[in-house]
Amino acid sequence: MRIAGLGDVALHYRDEGDPDGPAVVFANSLGTDLRLWDDLVPLLVGGLRIIRYDKRGHGLSSCPAGPYSMGTLVRDAERLLDYLGVRDCVFVGLSIGGMIAQGLAVKRLDLVRAMVISNTAAKIGAKEVWAARMAAVREGGIEALADATMERWFSRPFRESPDCVLWRNMLTRQPAEGYLGCCAAISGTDFYTPTAGLTLPTLAIAGSEDGSTPPDLVRETAELVKGSRFHLVRGAGHLPCVEKPGEYAEVLNGFLKDIAHV
Repeated sequence: MRIAGLGDVALHYRDEGDPDGPAVVFANSLGTDLRLWDDLVPLLVGGLRIIRYDKRGHGLSSCPAGPYSMGTLVRDAERLLDYLGVRDCVFVGLSIGGMIAQGLAVKRLDLVRAMVISNTAAKIGAKEVWAARMAAVREGGIEALADATMERWFSRPFRESPDCVLWRNMLTRQPAEGYLGCCAAISGTDFYTPTAGLTLPTLAIAGSEDGSTPPDLVRETAELVKGSRFHLVRGAGHLPCVEKPGEYAEVLNGFLKDIAHV
């Protein structure tokens, strides 16, 4: 376990694989930590430098007082990559991580040569929806919305498996302040215009059973980026890297090879 002290925040990260290899950076979803990618990482092609991190307010990273802005979350990722000496990475972001990917690509093309935007969008949900969710957490904690979140995150077969308990526990054990801070960041973000100006290689991934960012929403965002490609993981919800890690790895590995990152 490693911590990057970045002044106003300390980010927990893992830096694995070949330290001299081409970098792939992973940013996880709201309510999860870097273990989101545990089943995927061993399936990636060899020779990569694989970096994962917990965004502020999640996992083992520090939890500054909220609310957070998306600009702050993008700046955290930027500072972490500068801290680690990363350039020309492929940035893989899921849900809020995919929003961070878009913002970072707009801001720092020297850091990001390609992006994978998974189960995300340029804009996710209406402010009223996020306000209601945040009010529920303030009143009853993350536990108050845990069951509804599992329905959005996973297909029915996965929800009925013992493994679903692991993800419910991960969600409810995140700091409420960090969860609320990131909800505020998502609520205030609309990247339609900046994302439409991007031209870097882009892969968008969606899950057919995703109740948070449905496939059509993901596809709409992908179409903002000229030349992007889209892949639908059937039978998976909001976290296809958890439900279908083999298919997710196959698609990601293919993308890395096609853009000559490996």
